[in-house]
Amino acid sequence: MVLITDRKDFVDHVETVDIVGVSISNLVAVWVYLACSFRYGSDDLDLIGMNYRKDIWIQRQQIYPVVGTKPANTPMQEALLKKCEDQGHAFTFNIDTNLPCSVGLQPAPEDVGKACGVDYEVKAYIANEADDPDEKINKKDTCRLIIRKIQFAPGTIPAGPQADISKNFMMSDKLVHLEASIEKELYFHGDPIPVKVKINNETAKVVKKIKITIDQTTEVLLYQADKYTKTVLNEEFAEEVKGESTLEKTFTVIPLLSNNKEKRGLAVDGRLKDEDTNLASTTLIRPGMDKGMQGILVAYKIKVNLLVSSGGLLGGLTASDVGVELPLVLMSPKPADV
Repeated sequence: MVLITDRKDFVDHVETVDIVGVSISNLVAVWVYLACSFRYGSDDLDLIGMNYRKDIWIQRQQIYPVVGTKPANTPMQEALLKKCEDQGHAFTFNIDTNLPCSVGLQPAPEDVGKACGVDYEVKAYIANEADDPDEKINKKDTCRLIIRKIQFAPGTIPAGPQADISKNFMMSDKLVHLEASIEKELYFHGDPIPVKVKINNETAKVVKKIKITIDQTTEVLLYQADKYTKTVLNEEFAEEVKGESTLEKTFTVIPLLSNNKEKRGLAVDGRLKDEDTNLASTTLIRPGMDKGMQGILVAYKIKVNLLVSSGGLLGGLTASDVGVELPLVLMSPKPADV
């Protein structure tokens, strides 16, 4: 028994999701299902009777013998069926628009097996019962195919956010003013992100350096209330702003997965086998969506911090921070042919 599909990626267009069209050969009496699942353990747990997957959504259908009517085959399905000759049979699935996109949690270099995360699996199996979703199926009577649900950036991108803060210090009534902003709310993976920084230092203290970090916050919703933050970019700029002076400058940063390969638990876009991927795209929650159905929520923020020192021999010991945060959306651009 063989599963054949016309592609590996199925796109969430917000209002609709691509139909999953699959062909299967070497039929006897077969059921298939498409499952969106959250994996939170290794396959070894299954060997000792522990469930390492939680199904978020499942759709089942009998494909042989044929029951009722089925939708017309797509041109790609027709081409695949020609290869299967008279042993092939086509079927389709409609993915719910409220389901999560494929996302994984990056394993440590020494970890083995499949990574934790949300994935989509098409499984065909030879059934002994007429219609029993709980039937125990022998592995030799099944075949599996992993696919991905992906989402691209929307066509219109709003203007970027701005944040500011004014801070005074002990023994001084003067202030340090910090303002930071980005041009757009959304940036594509791998694109430079210009961060505009304005500083007005009214005090006698000295701004010794500027630090820009980008944090990824991952919220795991299914197996426990787990929320954690990992820094995916950390850069320092030796820009000194003396007392009673100003600075206005744009700093360019690029958060990349290639600079974070060793970070266990970092959220990445779903991958197939060992192919390259990128940092997980920001989770977009539409009105009416069930947040708990998303499995893993991913968000980003940019932090701009000033290290303010008193100067002199004890300047480093009496230094303090002035900082602001900006929300950031990271996504992949929509290809021209989608």
